Amino acid sequence: MAQLDKVAKIKNFSAELMSSLRKPNHDIRIYIPVKMDDGSMEIFEGYRVQYNNALGPYKGGIRYHPKTEINEVKALAFWMTLKCAVAGIPMGGGKGGIAVEPKDLSQGELERLSRGWVKALADVLGPHKDVPAPDVNTTPEIMAWMADEYGKITGDNTGATFTGKPIEKGGSEGRKPATGLGGFYVFDTLRTELGLPEKCRVAVQGFGNVGGNAARIFAENGHTVIAISDSKNAIFKKEGLDLQKVESHKKNTGSLKDFAGAENITNEELLELPCDLLVPAAFENVINDRNADKVKARAILELANGPVTPEADEILFKKNIPVVPDILANSGGVTVSYFEWDQNLKGKHWTEKEVFKKLKKIMEEASQKTSAKAREYKTSLRMGAFILALERIQEKLP
Repeated sequence: MAQLDKVAKIKNFSAELMSSLRKPNHDIRIYIPVKMDDGSMEIFEGYRVQYNNALGPYKGGIRYHPKTEINEVKALAFWMTLKCAVAGIPMGGGKGGIAVEPKDLSQGELERLSRGWVKALADVLGPHKDVPAPDVNTTPEIMAWMADEYGKITGDNTGATFTGKPIEKGGSEGRKPATGLGGFYVFDTLRTELGLPEKCRVAVQGFGNVGGNAARIFAENGHTVIAISDSKNAIFKKEGLDLQKVESHKKNTGSLKDFAGAENITNEELLELPCDLLVPAAFENVINDRNADKVKARAILELANGPVTPEADEILFKKNIPVVPDILANSGGVTVSYFEWDQNLKGKHWTEKEVFKKLKKIMEEASQKTSAKAREYKTSLRMGAFILALERIQEKLP
């Protein structure tokens, strides 16, 4: 909401648009009874926030996490609305979740919980209503269970109500690397404008699907990844890391710690390393008013949702450190989710090459338009992305 207030000072949008974006269209809380393996019954709290569907069906992931709560889900659903609008895809914004530690459940309990979420929400889901996808701790397998349950309840056989499914169950090629690859296409389009060299020294916070893929893609394209981290440890090597070796070290030891030839550092220290590009690809709010002043990167590419707080944004802007915002930088994931939905509805299956070609075009166009808005209004790339998104949503209001 602080970001929305800020954009309202830069461009005068209609009161109707601004008030419609202050609250979600629907904010649903459900309670899911699950029969546990020991015969007992447990009740889990679940959510679905349908924020705005001016551009198309609600779209957004489902996260399984003990700390998931309604306000977090609302913020993520708001961002999804803007993300789809920036990418220029015909979808709205939604988000869902269950307050649960999935590691504590057996496979059977996890399946019953996932199917229970669909049973409770089947009326408000659908290929032309609301199209969920995976998020934190949810997998293609969970999406397959959910799609199957939705099909049983409604008879819908398109598979288009859930995206992020396994390929053999109607999933799209290229979905796994989509967020990291989309981020790289955005970076590549804006690199010279960001004042970055042809070959960059890159520090990546995160080694999950997004961070791991992004690091690999940057390295494959001739950039040097000097640091990487997971939730517990970070490693740094001035000359650059061999990511294949890092991956097998993590596989064998379960940790990034003590990787041969690299220095063990903390996640906090990684964010303050001198580098050309810093890529926060893990958690929200990691760059804030306490550490923004210590950031020495020449530019930041947000691949996590909300890694830079509004206060930190101000500090970085004054320091002339451009931030490529999450609603542009990490929109590759939702774009390929949209491709999956589109393929399901048309009964088609595109090759990975076709998917990447379509993704590149959308990411390049979104980057160029965001940058043009930022220049036109003499503002940051984040505000440029917000202006672009709000203009597109406003056009669709009745």
